[in-house]
Amino acid sequence: MTFQLISPNITPPLDPDFRPAVLTNQYFQQTVTATGVAAPLAIALERADGVISRYDTVIYPADHPDAGDNLPYIERILKFLLWQRGGWKVYIGGSAQVAAHIKQVYAPSGERAFDHKFMGDTVYEQPFAVVACGVDEVPPANEQGQPLGRNLDGYRIGFDLGASDRKVSAVVNGEAIFSEEVVWQPRQQSDPAYHYNEIVAALRSAQAKMPRLDAIGGSSAGIYVNNRPMVASLYRGIPAENFDQIKNMFLRIRDEFGVPLEVVNDGDVTALAGSMSLEDNEVLGLAMGSSEAVGYVDNEGHITGWLNELAFAPVDYQPDAPVDEWSGDQGVGALYFSQQAVFRLAPKTGINLPAAGPDADKLKHVQQFLEDGHEGAAQIWQTIGVYLGYTAAHYASFYNLRHVLILGRVTSGRGGPLILENAQRVLSREFPALAGQIEIQLPDEKSRRVGQSIAAASLPSLD
Repeated sequence: MTFQLISPNITPPLDPDFRPAVLTNQYFQQTVTATGVAAPLAIALERADGVISRYDTVIYPADHPDAGDNLPYIERILKFLLWQRGGWKVYIGGSAQVAAHIKQVYAPSGERAFDHKFMGDTVYEQPFAVVACGVDEVPPANEQGQPLGRNLDGYRIGFDLGASDRKVSAVVNGEAIFSEEVVWQPRQQSDPAYHYNEIVAALRSAQAKMPRLDAIGGSSAGIYVNNRPMVASLYRGIPAENFDQIKNMFLRIRDEFGVPLEVVNDGDVTALAGSMSLEDNEVLGLAMGSSEAVGYVDNEGHITGWLNELAFAPVDYQPDAPVDEWSGDQGVGALYFSQQAVFRLAPKTGINLPAAGPDADKLKHVQQFLEDGHEGAAQIWQTIGVYLGYTAAHYASFYNLRHVLILGRVTSGRGGPLILENAQRVLSREFPALAGQIEIQLPDEKSRRVGQSIAAASLPSLD
């Protein structure tokens, strides 16, 4: 970062160099506006089926002595938007200098070559492109929120595909009458038939408990576009030459069962379940597990069709922020809101991680120190809470939010209340207006009333 980074008033106990994205972005916007010569800049992102997201901001005019600060500011904004909303074509309107910079950085050999290939070839199956244009030539937003969910009528199946088990429920008029959980090992499988057969077996098991079947809804980790898994860790053992069988798997299952079928990212289904339980909208669900999983329900109660892969969206602008080993970028959410954050911070407290064993056991090892009253362990979760307070405000710059539900194994035990307490402290002190607008909460009985399987089963409409 070459532009002004702003220190937080509340410092994370174990990360004094943390520079929240929200503070730097706010400072930049305020400073530009104060010049009296702010220039408009618009970003549009086109994804599948001509759907377009648009984001408008202000920058320094090209002849301003600080115009160079526009470049890192817009690059970080675009990086967030790509992983929040998705897109294979990016329009940069209002600055030829900024557009040229983005083209260079997001080129096949540029600093963000990973994003270029991932968003273009992998997710949207289109050549990734950056288009420079005038601000008035940037396409208007053309969002098409998916009115999925809240359909509780009839005989339905809800399923959830996890890395260690697959769950399925038979749901009749909104009530689960049968549920089954089966251990499986999807990541180690190289044959697409394994996944197909396991999922079909789960569906047949639930179908047998009902006199008829009207619809199937499912949730799974990964990126889904029109019921096609484009990227998902569950299928990482599948060779590239066979991946089309995975992409078309749910379309094949839909045809075989002959009923409406919808499958979406598990984060969106979690947010939908929370929205249905709370009987309110504008809900962000944030699960802190092996990574950061996020879902969102908008003000109309719709799933947006956005990626919501905030694990790879930047939240910390410090120059020496930790680097994500997969995407190669710095300061992204997965390193702040998952067990990766716990593992990164634990050595700073003198807690050594086990040399071997699964990550789940390593997390439990650190959590035991917390439960035993270890002061350093408490600082780990306090640090994550401070991260969350500033990041919730950052997310509120890109989402309309009323509720943020925090879930996942990192929030279990004493950790969840520590995260919540420190996040609320940050919002109250630094963002008092947002503190009165956004409720950050751990799932309670009210927000858990509708389970994941029922929310998933409710996805398809029978109309």
